Amino acid sequence: MSSSRSTLSTLSTSASSSTFRCIAGCDGAYPLDQVIYKCPKCGDLLEVVHDLEALKKRSAAAWIKLFDERYLRTQWPYGSGVWGKKEWVQPHVQDENVVSMLEGGTNLLWAERYGKQLGMSELWVKQCGVSHTGSFKDLGMTVLVSTVKQMISEGKNVRAVACASTGDTSAALAAYAAAAGIHAMVILPRGKVSTAQLVQPLANGATVLAIDGDFDDCMQMVQRLAEEEGVYLANSMNSLRVEGQKTVAIEMVQQFDWQVPDWVIIPGGNLGNVSALGAGFSMMYDLGLIQKLPRICVAQAEAANPLYQAYKNGWDKFKAVTAKPTLASAIQIGNPVSVRKAVRTLVKFDGVVEQASEAELADAAARADRTGLFNCPHTGVALAALEKLVARGEIGKQDRTVVVSTANGLKFTDFKVQYHERKLAAVPDPKYANTPVLLPNDYVAVRDAVRRELKS
Repeated sequence: MSSSRSTLSTLSTSASSSTFRCIAGCDGAYPLDQVIYKCPKCGDLLEVVHDLEALKKRSAAAWIKLFDERYLRTQWPYGSGVWGKKEWVQPHVQDENVVSMLEGGTNLLWAERYGKQLGMSELWVKQCGVSHTGSFKDLGMTVLVSTVKQMISEGKNVRAVACASTGDTSAALAAYAAAAGIHAMVILPRGKVSTAQLVQPLANGATVLAIDGDFDDCMQMVQRLAEEEGVYLANSMNSLRVEGQKTVAIEMVQQFDWQVPDWVIIPGGNLGNVSALGAGFSMMYDLGLIQKLPRICVAQAEAANPLYQAYKNGWDKFKAVTAKPTLASAIQIGNPVSVRKAVRTLVKFDGVVEQASEAELADAAARADRTGLFNCPHTGVALAALEKLVARGEIGKQDRTVVVSTANGLKFTDFKVQYHERKLAAVPDPKYANTPVLLPNDYVAVRDAVRRELKS
C-alpha cells in the first residue's frame, strides 16, 4: 500500500474512547495500552468496549459510505480490511505505528458446485487463509502488534511479545513482530505442528520453544511467562486480538452489500473467533448498519470437544477435557480460555455447536476440494458440521450460509497427501482418495489409461 495519508485519512470520526472492561461486569475501565489481560477484581477475561454514543454521531449510512470508500484502497492504513474500520477497532493507535500487511479483504467465495451437492443455493466460504501468513490470525495480530509498537513509542517497557500456538498464531506473531522490529517468542507443542507452520516463525526470526506437551501446556507456560516484566502476551485471551478478528463479520456483510447471512459456521478451538465474530455483528447491529443477527454454529473436532459437550449437557456443566490427537491440530484444545465469551455469543445468536469425527472432517475437506476448494483440516471440521446441519434440516436449503475457512490448505499438505495415499490411521477408508496412475514411458499405456478414465 502507498504511504499516502491524504483524502480518506481525513474522514475519521471525532475521537471516541475505547477501554478494557471485565466481561463479568466488574467496575473499572483500563486503557488499551495498559499491560493487562484479566480483571484485577475477579480474574475473568476482559473485552474491548467502544464508546457507541460517540460512534453514533456518524450515521449508519455514513459509516457504510466511509468503509466502502476505504475498502482495499491505497491510502495508509485504510486499505487493510482491519484498519479500514480503525474507529471501530483501535482508534488510539497513530497511523505511523500501524503494522499492516494488507490483511483482510479476503475472498468470499460462492461455493456453487459444493453447495449444489448439498442441495443449497447460497453456500459461501470466507477464505481467511488467503492472507499474508495464510490464516485469519493476521487480523488480530495486526492490531496487537500495532498497539505494542505504539506502547514502545510512548516509552513502555515491552521487550518481547510471546504466544502459545499450534501453528498459525505463531506464524502471524512472528511476521508482524518482524515487520515492527519487535522480538517475538513462541511456544509450540513439539511434533504437533505442520512443517509449513513451524518454518514460518523460524524464517521470521522468532525465538521458537518446542516443548513436550500439548497446546494447553504451552498456554500455561506463556501465561506464566507474561508475568515477567517486559513480556507481552499475544494469545486470544488478550482482547486486542478479538478486535482485529471481529472485522471478518463486518467484511462479509460488506461483501454482501451490507446484507446479513442466515448462518455462519466457525471452527472452534480456543474459542476467541466465535466471540470475535459475535462482537463484529453486534457492533453493526447496535450502530444501525444491519437489522438482524445471523445464527452461529461452532464446529469442534470430536477429539477436542468441551464446548460441544457443554452444549449437549448444559452450559453450566462445561468441563475442560484432555484433548486427544486430531488432524485439526490448531483446534486440539481441551481447556479453551475464551469459553465464557463463546457461550455468551452463542446464547445471544441462537447458536449451536456440532462436532466432527476424524473421518468426517477429512472426507468433508476432500469432497469440497473436488469442487475447486483447497481446505485445511479445521475448515473440514466446519464443512462436516455444515453437512450434518443441512442433512437434518436445521440449515435450510435456501439459507444464505457462510463457512469461515481459517487457514490456507497449503499449510497442511502432509494431511492431504496422506489422505489421498490412504495413510491416515484415523481415516481408514477415505471416500474421496485420489492417487496418481503410475505408467511406463509408453504412449499406448497412457492412451489406454485415458480411455479407461473417460469411460468411467
